[in-house]
Amino acid sequence: MKPTELREKTNEELLQLYSDLKQELFNLRIQRETKQLANPKRMKMVRKDIARILTILRERGIKL
Repeated sequence: MKPTELREKTNEELLQLYSDLKQELFNLRIQRETKQLANPKRMKMVRKDIARILTILRERGIKL
């Protein structure tokens, strides 16, 4: 997801997206450990999206 797309979202939408991505990352880690992960690059993409969301929230002064 691009930063410009994330900046257009409200704080509530970003927080919801953050929690969804954290859950997805957890599921991907479980899949990796059980050798069922189909796309290993997805983990890197999810981690970067989480970092982008946290950066934008910090810019806005929202703390988790």
